[in-house]
Amino acid sequence: MGSLPQRSPRVYLETITPAVLRFQDGQRTSGTLHVVSVTGGLLSLPTPINQGAQVKLMFLTRTGSVFGGAEMLSPVSSDLQPFKFVSLDLTDRRRLGATIQESLQQNNEQQWIEKFRAASSDEKRSRKPFLKALFGTAALAALTWFSAVYLLHIDWLKK
Repeated sequence: MGSLPQRSPRVYLETITPAVLRFQDGQRTSGTLHVVSVTGGLLSLPTPINQGAQVKLMFLTRTGSVFGGAEMLSPVSSDLQPFKFVSLDLTDRRRLGATIQESLQQNNEQQWIEKFRAASSDEKRSRKPFLKALFGTAALAALTWFSAVYLLHIDWLKK
């Protein structure tokens, strides 16, 4: 029995990533890449492009430029449209894969940092009730001691 195909990791790009689409008739349009994987992604475009349109897609990553053939899929809103790669040179695929891995690693590190910060603040919060109880106990002990000294002092003065 064969295994199910693995889903390609996707990254949500935190930086603005301009993209240029070139149509078969030579016309061009530009947009912004929001999500990317080695199989496709999600573009923000000024106007939707016909579903099934074949385009050449170009964008720049931290590891270099990526240039590949893409097929436009059905728009998800008036300005967001997914695409799938239909051709991607091995070099471009490696660049894109390296960018995705780098982003995933940074996301994992960021999640670890956030978890550590949350745990640290929880630890600080859990100390506050303990410190309040300790302070309250010390204040009660001091009050009891001063009361005892006062009562003994008054009793001593009566004698």
